[in-house]
Amino acid sequence: MRIILFFDQIQSGTGDKEGSNVELAVEKGGIGSYLMFEEYIKEIGGTVIATTYCSDNYFRDNEETVLSKMEGLINKVKADILLCGPCFNYHGYAEMSAILADYIQKKTECKPIVVCSEENADVIEKYKNDIVMVKMPKKGGTGLRESLKNMAKVIKKVHNNEKLAVEDNIYL
Repeated sequence: MRIILFFDQIQSGTGDKEGSNVELAVEKGGIGSYLMFEEYIKEIGGTVIATTYCSDNYFRDNEETVLSKMEGLINKVKADILLCGPCFNYHGYAEMSAILADYIQKKTECKPIVVCSEENADVIEKYKNDIVMVKMPKKGGTGLRESLKNMAKVIKKVHNNEKLAVEDNIYL
């Protein structure tokens, strides 16, 4: 299973919260926060072929460009899964991830998944019926390891076209 990651500047390790305007970039393989869940992705037979990232400021100012470039990349490398997250409780990151996931789901064969905490309630409410959204704790919250293991299980189920349910710890 071929996976592309979509991170913000914090999760990619290329910027911080304050005033970042990180342009859309692509790195081969997994970088940044991927190291937190690499073992779980490998356990399900996943391969991260690329990590994409940008800041939410850049995304807001260049949304059409980012969406178009991500669509092109996903089609070019024939990605099976677009994993947006873990977004934790970073609202801007969760919002741009949901917008991207919704777009990619409508425009490509790739299956997007967004992983975020309940603090992003407005984003979850807006998109939970359209895209797969996996629950996770907020930054510094308890249960991170379990949520990342669960995220991998959900990725595998989505890839295999299996039905998701409440016990998969997704937002319904």
